[in-house]
Amino acid sequence: MAIAQLGVISLDCADEVELAMFWAALLGGEIVYREETMAVVHAERGVLSMIRVPDYRPPTWPGGATPNHIHLDLVVADLDVGEREALRLGARRADVQPGPDRWRVLLDPAGHPFCLTAHIPLLPLGPRTTDGT
Repeated sequence: MAIAQLGVISLDCADEVELAMFWAALLGGEIVYREETMAVVHAERGVLSMIRVPDYRPPTWPGGATPNHIHLDLVVADLDVGEREALRLGARRADVQPGPDRWRVLLDPAGHPFCLTAHIPLLPLGPRTTDGT
């Protein structure tokens, strides 16, 4: 049984508004939510969130000293239940939990970080009507 209801790709960055404006324009979407360190873009085929992180350094590609800064946010109905199930499946809890009442940072079996959240400000996916709904 799946525990996640939705996946959101989150991009770490130094300026969440600038990056959100770029992706909204590139994807033909719009910024639908902003807070102090986060901006969310809704496009017809998906949702991206931009998250400002302290001391951000751009990733080096295809390899190098700075790894990629993309992770998956999974929306769950209940954080505690979702975390227990993810741990049962082989995830482990990250040492740093910046907002455990809103986000749970976990590591997959290969060490890739992902977050569980019961709250993410998203609109339903799909085409937008002319009246904005």
